Amino acid sequence: MNGRADRLDRLDRLDRLDRAADRLDGVAVRDVPLAPLTTYRVGGPAALLARPRTVADLSRIARVCRDLELPLLVVGRGSNLLVADDGFAGVAVVLTDLRGAPDEAIGADVVFDGTTVAAGGAVALPVLARRTAAAALTGFEWAVGVPGTVGGGVRMNAGGHGSDMASSLIDVDLFDLRRDERVTLGADCLGLRFRGSDLADHQVVLGARLRLATGDRARSEHEIDEIVRWRRDHQPGGQNAGSVFVNPVPGEVTAGALIDGMGMRGLRLGTAHVSEKHANFIQAGDGGRAADVRALMELVREKVAAETGYVMRSEVRLVGFDDVAEPAAGVTW
Repeated sequence: MNGRADRLDRLDRLDRLDRAADRLDGVAVRDVPLAPLTTYRVGGPAALLARPRTVADLSRIARVCRDLELPLLVVGRGSNLLVADDGFAGVAVVLTDLRGAPDEAIGADVVFDGTTVAAGGAVALPVLARRTAAAALTGFEWAVGVPGTVGGGVRMNAGGHGSDMASSLIDVDLFDLRRDERVTLGADCLGLRFRGSDLADHQVVLGARLRLATGDRARSEHEIDEIVRWRRDHQPGGQNAGSVFVNPVPGEVTAGALIDGMGMRGLRLGTAHVSEKHANFIQAGDGGRAADVRALMELVREKVAAETGYVMRSEVRLVGFDDVAEPAAGVTW
């Protein structure tokens, strides 16, 4: 009986996805691999992948998902996503094609106004770091080493090298998928904290405004070069999502030191392993399995908790897993 119910549920979901594809013709495509859109480069497809070009398209996608009760996932550069091997059984939305009016920055646009910089939510943080430095503005050099987008950076209050998004953020331009409305919120309304915020999955960052300072282009570009050099020396490349766990006590107790202190550097589980170069990085192998990455994350977390008492919080958002120990990424209605 349960097997029959599962089959009926699956048929119902497929029917709703087909109807969504019809209603989103020209904006969305069925069964698109998500692995190439993430830095782990593992995992299955999105049942439907949408690329809105306007805010009206985004509103249309939200209405369709709400009407058909389909989960919705917003994807930036995929630098903190782990997609399950079975994929995501809903609508994944990529914002890189999104554009606004000529005088606003959403999607991949950047607009300069003196020392104020407006950047679209899909702008890559390293790109924005280099563009602000080239404009002789200082205060955002740190972001060259963070492989995410402005939207993801706001949501996670990304940071490094002594600074973070909160240090320069003025306000954000949001689209609320549940309310189908666009709003502007000041930085003080976002609940920004160490590697986190109060933003919900249904609040899409269309753009953000930053307040920087007049600087010296050569000095900023030299600082950027030093940050890039430091990261190459101390952090691995390849298929990973950067630091997996948030430091339990920022500035005092680091996740990498806890993992390394227990001898887990290089620990392998299936197609995934703890980096030999930095113990807070988990590497995925070519043609690897997301399930192995997830299992290794949990193994590391459990061992650290058992031996030290620190329960480490993951920075990685889990997509498409049925048995997640943490809230799954994605909007549900």
